[in-house]
Amino acid sequence: MTKCGFVALVGAPNAGKSTLLNRLTGAKISIVSPKAQTTRARVLGILVRDEAQIIFVDTPGIFAPKRRLDRAMVEAAWNGAGEADLRFLLVDAKLGLTDAVREIAAQLVETGAKLSLILNKVDLVERQQLLPLAEAAAKLAPFERVFMISAQTGDGIEELLDFCATRLPESPFLYPEDEMTDLPDRQLAAEIVREQIFLQTRDEVPYGTTVETESFKEQKNGAIRIDAVIYVAREGHKAILIGAKGARIKEIGSRARRELEKLLDTKVDLFLRVVERPGWDEEAARIRAAGLDLPRG
Repeated sequence: MTKCGFVALVGAPNAGKSTLLNRLTGAKISIVSPKAQTTRARVLGILVRDEAQIIFVDTPGIFAPKRRLDRAMVEAAWNGAGEADLRFLLVDAKLGLTDAVREIAAQLVETGAKLSLILNKVDLVERQQLLPLAEAAAKLAPFERVFMISAQTGDGIEELLDFCATRLPESPFLYPEDEMTDLPDRQLAAEIVREQIFLQTRDEVPYGTTVETESFKEQKNGAIRIDAVIYVAREGHKAILIGAKGARIKEIGSRARRELEKLLDTKVDLFLRVVERPGWDEEAARIRAAGLDLPRG
């Protein structure tokens, strides 16, 4: 008898959800950067352990939304949590129980759903500080289990996977056994470019930017040609992204291309253009292209 189900990873921005998803699946599925709010849409990471297919849901970090895009991101996070069979509140152990963590925990408790706690980044915290942190966190919600892990080093991952595999409901597998994500290649390409923008630019620039794949075509020589457009909210952001004599956009494209070649296991020809589009983060088409549903209201 096989098991299958969805496992939601929920938390504040930069708690390490995407790094954990990549560690759990053993593949680069969700983009990662040191900056908060890198993940915008829900991303599935799929793996088989024993007789169970575990479908992890990496949700955007939950924060106070301002833009239409922000509202769509936060709704995606709560929808991902609401549809899951198991839910984990992921907490950055180094930052501890911030106001944002306490608010998210309170809202999860209101749903009445079963919930477990993951204290992440324990490799960055003195051991004697972890037990008091876990005891304080236990007062936030009736957690079924508390896991202390490091998504960066892999400590505690096996125990977490065993727990998920045993707790999922009996069910046929929902995805082919060799499938690791439901993310289309076109969306993956856009996300990898956006990851490089987060890694190579600062301040408001990555948050005022979105990337869409215009074409994704296999060439006669087996290489894949990808054409992508980068929309920016301000003229100044466009200048920063292009850089002096086009140096910045070339570097973004070069690093993204190398990453895509590793993921797609073939030669990639990547072409980028930057377009100024004020207010893109309020446009329905841009929000849908980012893999998000339009927010209610």
